[in-house]
Amino acid sequence: MELSLQCALNTGAFFRTGEASTVNGQFFVKRDGKKWARMIFDGEFESLKAIHETNTIRVPKPITVLDNPLGGAVIVMEYISMSGLFGLPARLGEQLARLHLHNEEVTRKCDPEKYVEKFGFHCVTCCGFIPQDNTWFSDWVTFFEQKLQWQIDIIQDDRELLDLWIKLKVKIPSFFEGLDVKPSLLHGNLWHGNTAQTPDGGVVFDPAAFYGHSEFDLAISKMFGGFRSEFFDAYHKLIPKSPGFDTRSKLYQLFHHLNHWNRFGTEYRSSSIELMETLIAM
Repeated sequence: MELSLQCALNTGAFFRTGEASTVNGQFFVKRDGKKWARMIFDGEFESLKAIHETNTIRVPKPITVLDNPLGGAVIVMEYISMSGLFGLPARLGEQLARLHLHNEEVTRKCDPEKYVEKFGFHCVTCCGFIPQDNTWFSDWVTFFEQKLQWQIDIIQDDRELLDLWIKLKVKIPSFFEGLDVKPSLLHGNLWHGNTAQTPDGGVVFDPAAFYGHSEFDLAISKMFGGFRSEFFDAYHKLIPKSPGFDTRSKLYQLFHHLNHWNRFGTEYRSSSIELMETLIAM
């Protein structure tokens, strides 16, 4: 497969990201020249594959990941002609809910040997370029605490952040009292820039998948706008809000603010600190 793709795409080397038209059809080729590109694309490949196999929400079907002689790596996937998400927000909300319900309502009942009963993922995935520790845990709170700890450890030497983290960490379990969290397959980075549509429905891409709490995927969708109310209404028809939803949404947004701090710099420091102070005061 790799050799045939290299020949079909004329891949002595990969120069740019974009559509590749060949005698074997159209593909989308994404290139990254950084030294950690293979890790990023291996995680994206496995994320796309896992979501694609649920047959709940459309993603580009992944084909392969290749090392690039020019440096870094490329990921080759199905080419999908798509446009911005304007006319089908309710359909996408329903599709996302179906994805989140799939492990519990379809796999557990129809193919119990494939049911995922823990939180994590079988490989490293990257949110942006930040690798995520997806080590399996049987307890969601423990798993999520280590996701936050990883982000804080990267920042390292911010005394105010560390002091607030000590106070917040002991309070996190209280946000989940009385809640039985089941592992759902998540997109992991579902801001509006990672969504689009075709005439047949919504499409999502650039995932950083793992099995976690379904509410996690909704948190970043509210951070940057772009999702209409119909999206959330359709989602919550299938997965109603549980008590404490709004508080946990802030907790999950904290992860993304910390991740953005690590990716883009201290412009996200103040929002991270403010969220931590708000959560501690709750």
